[in-house]
Amino acid sequence: MTSPLAELPTPSLVVDVERCEANIRRVAETFSSHGVGLRPHVKTSKCLEVVARQRAAGTLGFTCSTPAEVEAFGSAGFTGLLWAHQPVGPQKVAFAVDAALRWDVTLIADSLDVARPLSEEAVRRGTVVDLMLDVDTGQHRTGVDPGRAVEVGRSIAGLPGLRLAGVLTHEGHLGAYLADRPGLEAAGRGVGARLAGVAAGLREAGVQCDIVSVGSTPGMTSSPYAAGVTEGRPGTYVYFDANQVRLGSATFDQCALTVLARVVSRQGDGHAILDAGLKAMSSDSISAEVGAGVVCDLDAVPLPDVTFPTANEEHGFLAGPGVNRLCVGDLVRVIPNHACGTTNMWSRLHAVSPDGVEVWPIVARH
Repeated sequence: MTSPLAELPTPSLVVDVERCEANIRRVAETFSSHGVGLRPHVKTSKCLEVVARQRAAGTLGFTCSTPAEVEAFGSAGFTGLLWAHQPVGPQKVAFAVDAALRWDVTLIADSLDVARPLSEEAVRRGTVVDLMLDVDTGQHRTGVDPGRAVEVGRSIAGLPGLRLAGVLTHEGHLGAYLADRPGLEAAGRGVGARLAGVAAGLREAGVQCDIVSVGSTPGMTSSPYAAGVTEGRPGTYVYFDANQVRLGSATFDQCALTVLARVVSRQGDGHAILDAGLKAMSSDSISAEVGAGVVCDLDAVPLPDVTFPTANEEHGFLAGPGVNRLCVGDLVRVIPNHACGTTNMWSRLHAVSPDGVEVWPIVARH
């Protein structure tokens, strides 16, 4: 029987709906069984159809990265939105308070410098907005140092127009534990405990702190289950990707997102060219040696002895002895290194299920 993929243009972004729904269901059930809330990150799919499936499986809300995501999912009726980015600058401050008024969006800040303009705008608009304190638990991106968190949180809580709803962190540094899953799990539990400790310190200082929110897919089996954590915000789990396989968060047969591509040139031993390059993929990888993604057959099973070491804008370079089994015109599927970055390259995806193929829009791209 001819694969439905054979009828698609190449390159195409493809989602295996059965795998995607299985990932959604499994994670929702796990969080529920531990009594922890699930607030998934929409940046992975940027797709209303996918996020609707997450909501149906059981979530308390969703996490957004950009104003465009907040607007797209707020306008579509999704509730419990958290904008997990520092809203700095007049335009973002005005948008943040407007979003809080229109869609009850919770904001974040990691300093008084971030919080004061939000306070001033909220007072000017005659409202009170919910805000969470961003705490650095090891990634060293945004976030206040845990040693200063109680002091800063108490000061923010004292500003008019703001209500400190809780604390949050992103444990992105867990990606450094490549091939060391026990070390990753231990570090994840440490993140949850550290953030819960900050929340306890705020409460002891007389500051209400209801939400204790951790967030990452590598950490979703550890950080959310530390005592005192109330919710987790994984995103990539909805599709998984090659990075998550390398970290031990998933197996290849759980990866739901692939780029369908076709071999367009064979000009030498162990050398082939695909019609999918940098503009179709995300080269964002936790390991510098893996190239642009994992090359698979039409069942999304990795091809032996085939690598994808480099790419130009519209061309992907395959290498390795397994390439000699490929011919011009052959279809392959490439599991991207990073699902979130790959999604942002596309305006639509092809959702493949036993019922056929549907086209689902991707929204809120930069």
